[in-house]
Amino acid sequence: MSSRPVFLSATSLSFSWPDGTEVFDDLRLTVGPGRTGLVGTNGSGKSTLLRLLAGRLAPTGGSVTASGEIGYLPQNLVLDTGRRVDAILGIDRKRAALHAVEAGDPAEEHFAVIGDDWDVEERARAALDQLGLGAIGLDRTVGEVSGGESVLLRLAALLLARPDVLLLDEPTNNLDLYARSRLYEVVEGWPGVMVVVSHDRELLERVDRIADLHDGGVSWYGGPWS
Repeated sequence: MSSRPVFLSATSLSFSWPDGTEVFDDLRLTVGPGRTGLVGTNGSGKSTLLRLLAGRLAPTGGSVTASGEIGYLPQNLVLDTGRRVDAILGIDRKRAALHAVEAGDPAEEHFAVIGDDWDVEERARAALDQLGLGAIGLDRTVGEVSGGESVLLRLAALLLARPDVLLLDEPTNNLDLYARSRLYEVVEGWPGVMVVVSHDRELLERVDRIADLHDGGVSWYGGPWS
């Protein structure tokens, strides 16, 4: 995560679907450090806006600027059930290189892959523990975990990547009460910029400000949902 001031900004943002349906026209939005809850009625474009901010959709006009790395957790998360946990966390190549070095292979490419990240396995297990996934081994496959655990697994990958900006789209969907409590702790402790789309009132009580998306624009309210 960067030490410089972090922000996420949309300038004159416009977007229309291929059939010509307009979603945004000249939307302006700037989000600084802290946690922002993005709310609005169904169909107001919350998820579309998050995908635009994350770079998953290309605007038809305007631009999105971020001063750091962006991490994005989509609402409808589909993970390959055959992939291993370490691959979902993005550490599979580093683990393989570490194990090769530990087995006595001094090949230079292993050190290039590892870089300075010699504690990557410890950090990965700490991220899993933080989300209540400590019992899930790094060598297990996604097909062996529940739907709620797969959401937390993807969130653990984002925590490991340490982005400057974190975008979450309905992250508590499909989570039980225990998993939700773990996610709430992550939200409360996030040190950078966070934008979370949610209908979960308990989650929205943990943000610093509310952005209400309506009629293609945003109204701001200080403090959490209440």
